[in-house]
Amino acid sequence: MSKNLVIVESPAKAKTIEGYLGNDFTVKSSFGHVRDLPDKDLGVDVKNGYAPAYEISPEKTKVVNELKKIAKSSDEVWLATDDDREGEAISWHLKEALGLSNNTKRIVFREITKGALQKAIQNPRSIDMDLVNAQQARRVLDRLVGYELSPVLWRKIKIGNNSALSAGRVQSVAVRLIVERERDIDTHESKSSYKVTARFDLEGGKVLEAELPKNFETETEARAFLEKCKGATFSIRNLEVKPGKKSPAPPFTTSTLQQEASRKLSFSVSQTMTVAQKLYEAGKISYMRTDSTNLSEEALQKAKDQIINEYGQKYHYQRVYKTKSESAQEAHEAIRPTNFGELKASNDRNEQRLYELIWKRAIASQMSDAQLERTIATVGISTTSEELIAQGEIIKFDGFLKVYLESKDDEEEETKGMLPPLKIGQSLLLNLLKATQKFSRPKPRFTEASLVKQLEEMGIGRPSTYAPTLSTIIKREYVVKQDKKGQEREFKELVLKQNEIKETIGKENFGAEKAKLFPTNTGMVVNDFLVELFPDVVDYSFTANVEKEFDEIAEGKLSWQQMIDGFYQGFHQKIGEVEGSKILKKAEARELGLDPKSGKPVSARIGKFGPYVQIGEATEDSKPQYANLKKGQLVETITLEEALELFALPREVGFFEDKSMIIGVGKYGPYVKHDDKYYSLDRNDDPYTVEAERCIEIIRLKRGDLANEGEGLGELEGKPLTTGTGRYGPYVKHDDKYYSLPKGKTLQSLTREEALEIIQKKREVENNKTIREFPENPTVKVLRGPYGPYIAVGKRNIKIPKDTDPTTLTLEDCLKLAGS
Repeated sequence: MSKNLVIVESPAKAKTIEGYLGNDFTVKSSFGHVRDLPDKDLGVDVKNGYAPAYEISPEKTKVVNELKKIAKSSDEVWLATDDDREGEAISWHLKEALGLSNNTKRIVFREITKGALQKAIQNPRSIDMDLVNAQQARRVLDRLVGYELSPVLWRKIKIGNNSALSAGRVQSVAVRLIVERERDIDTHESKSSYKVTARFDLEGGKVLEAELPKNFETETEARAFLEKCKGATFSIRNLEVKPGKKSPAPPFTTSTLQQEASRKLSFSVSQTMTVAQKLYEAGKISYMRTDSTNLSEEALQKAKDQIINEYGQKYHYQRVYKTKSESAQEAHEAIRPTNFGELKASNDRNEQRLYELIWKRAIASQMSDAQLERTIATVGISTTSEELIAQGEIIKFDGFLKVYLESKDDEEEETKGMLPPLKIGQSLLLNLLKATQKFSRPKPRFTEASLVKQLEEMGIGRPSTYAPTLSTIIKREYVVKQDKKGQEREFKELVLKQNEIKETIGKENFGAEKAKLFPTNTGMVVNDFLVELFPDVVDYSFTANVEKEFDEIAEGKLSWQQMIDGFYQGFHQKIGEVEGSKILKKAEARELGLDPKSGKPVSARIGKFGPYVQIGEATEDSKPQYANLKKGQLVETITLEEALELFALPREVGFFEDKSMIIGVGKYGPYVKHDDKYYSLDRNDDPYTVEAERCIEIIRLKRGDLANEGEGLGELEGKPLTTGTGRYGPYVKHDDKYYSLPKGKTLQSLTREEALEIIQKKREVENNKTIREFPENPTVKVLRGPYGPYIAVGKRNIKIPKDTDPTTLTLEDCLKLAGS
C-alpha cells in the first residue's frame, strides 16, 4: 500500500490527479459528501446550540469502510476536496467519519495541473473551520426553514396534491421573482408610437439610411411631419467623426459563464455546470465555482505568451480585474484554461464548445481594445427644423474582437455598418420617408441565465447555489421552462414617396419566447401565501443579508449558532402563530363570464387534480362541465374565450375502418377513442388540432399493425427496407441508417416508391457535403458544413485551417490534423 492516501470527492478528479502524483500516492474518491442530516428527522437540536445530528449516508457506508481501511495502513492522509465552503465541509466530514486526527493535512488547488498539485503538497494546511461553519449554517438554516415551513403549506394551502408542497429559502425568492415578472407582463399596457426612417439614393447605386432621433406618440403627429416633408430638399448639414473604442469583458465567473453559455450555446445552467465540472476534473480549466474575475500572475504571463505568439505584440494589453462582489475572494481566480496553448480540450462536442468559450473569454480579457471610428451625419430638411441622423462605424483595429465579443440578453441593437462617402452641403435624393408604428413591450420573462444574473445582482445565492436552486423550483413544478408561440398583429405604416403619402397595413409576429421560465398555478398560490404570512422568507433584502452573514461566518467574524438563532426565534414564533390560526388558503374560483350557449357562469379553479375551468354550478338537477387547463395556462390570466376553447373536446376527427375516432382528455392525458378502445396521444400531439391521418397512425402503431421496425417494403441493394417510429417521429430504415419522413407524411400512407425517393434525396444531400473520401480508410472524410469544410474521423469533427485547400488534403494530412 502507498505511504500517502489522497482523498478527493470525484472519481474523475481522482483519475486525473493520480496521473500527476508518483507511486507513493494512492488517490481515492469519496463520491461527494459522506455524511448529512437524516432524511426523515429534523436532525438539528434547537435547544442545544442548533447542533446537527449528522449520520453517514446509507449508500456511503461501503465507501467509508474502504477509506477507513486504506487510511489505517497509510502513513499520511491528504484531504484534497474542492477549495470552497462545500469542499471544506466534505473534508471535515471525511475527517470525522474516518476518525482522522486534527493534524490531517488539507491541500487546496484551483486547477488540476502538476505544478498546482506539487505546490499544494508543499503547502498543506489544516481544515478551515470558519469555512466549514459557513456551510453548516447554510445547511442547518435551510433544513429548519424546509422542515418547519413545508408542513404549514400542507395544512394551510388546499390545492391539488398539497402534500407535495415545500418551501426553501433561496428557491422561494427565485419563484417570487418569476411570479412578479409574470404579473408585470400581464398588466403591461402596450402603447404605440411612430418611428420615422428615410432612405436616400446616392451616386453609384449606394444608399444612405437615416432616422429621426425621436418617435411620434400619435399617427396624427407622424402624418403631420410627413406632410411637412412634401417637396422638401434634403442635404448633409453636418458630419462628425469621433474615435471610439470597445473593451473586452472580464474572464468568466460562475454566473457570467452560465449566462454566456445560455446565450451562445443554448446550455441550461445545470448543463453548463456539469460540462464545466468534467473539464475541471480533466485538468483543462481552473475551478468553475467562483465569483472572482482575478487572474494569477502565472495565468497573465501564459495568456500574454499565447496572444503574442498567435496574434502579435500589438494585440496584447494586460488587465487586472477587481471583482465588484464584496464576498469574492481575490485569492481565487476567474474561470480560465489551465494551458492557454491548448486549443483542443475534449472529443466531446459540448465539452469542447464550452472550453472554447472559456478560452476565448480569458484570452480576450488580456487583449487590446478595439479601435473604432464613428461617423454621425446630420441630414437637414428644408421645410422643418427637425433633422435626421445617420450613423455608421468602422473598425480601425480589431484588437480583442479578433477572438471574442460578449453577447447581451435580448440584444436588439444592430451592428452599424460603414456610411458611404459624404460631404457637408451634399444634396440628397429622397427615395422614401416612412413612419412605422411600433409597440412598447414589457420586460421579457426570465431565462435560466437572466434569473441567475438577477439573483447575483441582488446579492442572493452564491456560485454553488444557482444550479440546484433552478433544478429545485422546476422539479417542484412551481416553475416550468417552455417556449411560447407568438401572436400576429397589424401595424400601420405611412410612406412618403414621390410627394405622395400612402398608408399601408403590415403584419408582425410578437410575443414569441424560447426556453423562458413561467410560473405555474401552484407556484403562484404558494408564493402569495409566503409573501402574505412569511414575508421575511421571501424578502429580497432579508435573503441577501443572510448571504452576507454566511460570508461573515466564513471570515470568522460571526458565530454560526448566533446567526441561526437570530433568524430562527422570530421564524419559529411565526410558524406557531400561523399553525394556531384559522387561516386556510384556497385557490379561489375566478369568474370569467357567461357561456354564450347555455348562459351559465364560466369559472377557473384549482382542484385536486390541478387547474381546470368549469361551466355552471352543481345542483340537484345538473352537473357542471369541466375541462383541464392546457400546459402554461394560468387560472389568474385565462380569458373567457380561451376557457371556452377547452370545451371543444371530445371532438370527432373522422372515421377509420367504418368507425368514428373521438379525441378526448382523460385521467391519463389526451387520447383517441376508436371501436370502444382508448389510444394515448404522444407528447407532441395537440388534442385540439391533431388530424385524422395522425390518429389512424397512432391506432395502428398501438395495436401492433405497425411495429417499431414497421412493415417491410421489400429490399434495396440486397438489404431490407423497413419503417418505424422513434423519438424523432416516423422513419424509413435501410442498412442501419434512419431517414426521417417529411412533415405531413405518415407511415400509414407511405409507399415503397416514396421511401426510395426519401433515401435518394438524403443521399444527394450527403454527396453534396462530401469533398473527399478515402477508400483505404472509409472512416475518414473531408466534408462541407454550414461553418466551412471539416474533417470527419469516425464521430470526431476537426476544423480545417483557413489557409488549407480541402480538395488537396491527403489521408495522411487528415490524420495529422486529427492528431493521430
